[in-house]
Amino acid sequence: MSQRQIATKNVITAIKAFTDNYIWAISSTTSNHLALVDPGDAKVCIDYIEKHQHVLSAILITHHHADHIGGLEKLYQYCLNKGWPIEIYAPKNENIPFASKKLEQDDIVELTEFNLSFNIIDLPGHTLGHIAYYADDILFCGDTLFSGGCGRIFEGTPQQMHASLTKLKNLPERTRVYCTHEYTLANLTFALTVDPSNCELVHYYNQVKQLRAIEKITLPSSILREKQINPFLRCLDKNIQESVSQF
Repeated sequence: MSQRQIATKNVITAIKAFTDNYIWAISSTTSNHLALVDPGDAKVCIDYIEKHQHVLSAILITHHHADHIGGLEKLYQYCLNKGWPIEIYAPKNENIPFASKKLEQDDIVELTEFNLSFNIIDLPGHTLGHIAYYADDILFCGDTLFSGGCGRIFEGTPQQMHASLTKLKNLPERTRVYCTHEYTLANLTFALTVDPSNCELVHYYNQVKQLRAIEKITLPSSILREKQINPFLRCLDKNIQESVSQF
């Protein structure tokens, strides 16, 4: 598990799932409430809930792929058996089971137990209905933006993905990027092939290589860092364009 502070009253923890997924857990330091982001695996979530004696009160879903929603049915039933009210937030334009709140661009999600207010950002590309949850300096962006890379285009178009990435690039630089896969080292290895003279990228690659050698998490990143090292946010850079044209 890896923990990061959200201000002083909440903590974000990465729950590892499958081979490289992270399920983000938002816990309050002033209550026992818990919110989960993209819980693809119910078992690891329930283990975490019971170990820390949390009450699951909200689930945030970014898109419909199985490794992001596979745990919903068991978690919904678990909360039902416990007598816990549960809100499941999900993209309006995707078929998400048990969703109680359907969301689209500019909708607002109020998590009162955590004193958090998320703005919804539509991010078509990876899937057509993909959304992100953004609150002040926190971004849960699913499989749209990764550290050093971006998600594969399954349903959208390159133009849609570029527009979605531009939305994220324009967020405040202090924004912390909580994506859902540990792809950073592989992404940076590719990034170096198209942007080898980028000193920030070389330095970050060396940092990440050391972290992964001891199986440490590389997330969250930040919008500032991604603007410095991510070729998919730097695609207008002439050096990158010249490198790509040689492939």
